[in-house]
Amino acid sequence: MKKSALTVVMCAIAILLLFPIVITFTNSLMTDQEIGMNYGQIGQMNQAVAGREHAFVNLKLLPDQVTLMQYGKVLVDSPRYLAMFWNSVFLVAPIIAGQVLVAALAAYALSKLKFRGREFLFLVYVLTMLMPFQVTLVPNYIIADKLGLLGSANAIILPGIFAAFGVFMLRQFMLEIPYAYIEAAKMDGAGHVRIFCKIIIPMVKPGLAALVILLFVDYWNMVEQPLVFLDDPFKQPLSVFLSRIDGEGIASAASMIYMAPAVLLFLFAETYFIKGVQLSGIKG
Repeated sequence: MKKSALTVVMCAIAILLLFPIVITFTNSLMTDQEIGMNYGQIGQMNQAVAGREHAFVNLKLLPDQVTLMQYGKVLVDSPRYLAMFWNSVFLVAPIIAGQVLVAALAAYALSKLKFRGREFLFLVYVLTMLMPFQVTLVPNYIIADKLGLLGSANAIILPGIFAAFGVFMLRQFMLEIPYAYIEAAKMDGAGHVRIFCKIIIPMVKPGLAALVILLFVDYWNMVEQPLVFLDDPFKQPLSVFLSRIDGEGIASAASMIYMAPAVLLFLFAETYFIKGVQLSGIKG
């Protein structure tokens, strides 16, 4: 009985969470006329409230006529949208590649190498994780200004590469690897480079996959960093530009295309992601 009730509750929560995505997808298949009929009253709602009249948006789930016109406008007739899409790619890809490499090397040193001050150094990494972006915004801005990085993608990429989250996550994962493997490899004459490449990396593939997905979702959706460090609107990523395409009849299709990379990445590495998060000890 309890299991059935829990199943019903979880299904209801899943439906509530998926409803915005479903409604966005179905609305992306509507024509401009249908979008205007259903949501054209949004701009008139303030006037209705001022006149003490009631105005409601017609939240429609199924389109009267299925069309891909919105996708055509986004992909063919809106070159700025595609430019912002590639801006996001060129920002996120170096951050993920760089942070995975740096985090893997640092996690190996902090979990498998014995040296003085190792625990204190890891404590410093953890403390930096407790500080939100807003706390470190001013110091990061000053440093980027002194280095001449303001207005360039490096002002976002370099801090992202050396963020502490990846180190924390992979270290927790590598702690689960028995040290006996390291000792056996050393007895066979393997050095740290070979141990890292041949033993550690193959065993932490789930952790790496989970880290890639979490980093992608985090930096693909970033807004504060581009707004602060990139003053040129044409250099900003799609996450910033997406909120400015209202009234063009392509908002739903643009949102679906924006969500597609994250969804496909998760579906491709779902098994590794779940296993990696479970073994890393991260909760919530």
